[in-house]
Amino acid sequence: MSTTTHLAARYHRAGDVHADQVERRAPGAGEVEIAPLFTGICGTDLHIAAGHMDARVSTPAVIGHETVGTVSALGAGVSGWSVGDLVTVVPLRPDDTCATCRNGFSHVCDHLDFLGIDSPGALAEHWVVPEHTLVRVPDGTDPQDAALLEPTSVAVHDVRRSRLQAGEFAAVVGGGPVGLLIALVARRTGAEVVLSEPDATRRALAAALGLDVVDPLTQDLSALTRERTGGAGAAVAFEVSGSAPGLTSAIGALAVRGRLCLVGIHAAPREIDLHPFFWRELELLGARLYERGDVEEAVRLVAAGDLPVASLVSHVLPLSRVDEAFAALAEGGAVKVLVDCRAAEVEA
Repeated sequence: MSTTTHLAARYHRAGDVHADQVERRAPGAGEVEIAPLFTGICGTDLHIAAGHMDARVSTPAVIGHETVGTVSALGAGVSGWSVGDLVTVVPLRPDDTCATCRNGFSHVCDHLDFLGIDSPGALAEHWVVPEHTLVRVPDGTDPQDAALLEPTSVAVHDVRRSRLQAGEFAAVVGGGPVGLLIALVARRTGAEVVLSEPDATRRALAAALGLDVVDPLTQDLSALTRERTGGAGAAVAFEVSGSAPGLTSAIGALAVRGRLCLVGIHAAPREIDLHPFFWRELELLGARLYERGDVEEAVRLVAAGDLPVASLVSHVLPLSRVDEAFAALAEGGAVKVLVDCRAAEVEA
């Protein structure tokens, strides 16, 4: 390699994420170095930046995991990949030995190493990852679109987990990037979809994407779903807000034997009314991360232009200004913020 350092964004302490020069590591056996093109900032990254995950994240930590890049170097024993290949990364390194992995659920491994949280991530000019994490992205795919493959994979997994079928009615509570993507993927299944979101900017974006959207501060989601379904309610509700009111709203929107797909992270314990689960025979389904097949389906949808992911991108800032990128998302009003990780000479 021609240089021994490269630019990377590191979390140092609560409120301090900035880019500086760090050591560039060569890929070892079975590893691949990629040069990220664009890396998205997600809610988990914001939690890290706020200091909420200090018990898990060692500092200083290179963070970020929503990325698209090109292969820039191959470690020993790697085959099937060439320098210049366009790829995304499934940022999950399971131990492959625990009971969960043995039962076929390695994406929620008992000792999962989530790249960009538990180990170095993608907000950098170069990123070394295990060969098995790579997924090929078709040539000609817009790299900014491909930067949304990871959250799209979340949406694909959530819709699949919910068992949503064509002709069913689905309510999505929370209109951030993942909520919007869930609504778009759900609509592609042939379901009727309504999205509930209190933020006016996000509601306007949802409406521009052709989604049916309501303001939960002025409209009753439960009443609306029953009006649209002849009094039945939604077959599926996706709770994506991570808020107590959102959880209550999602449960209230469900039909008898409806399925609540819990997507949002509820960091604090919630007090919820379990009586509707008994009385209406509801199901609660947890949905965490994604499996490789979900990522491959996301690649297919995005590369084919079947999802308008570009509309979700509100800010693109260079890696050298990553602190501003985090601030833009934390201040509100932004939807998806991307960081341009290309080397300075490429940006120029």
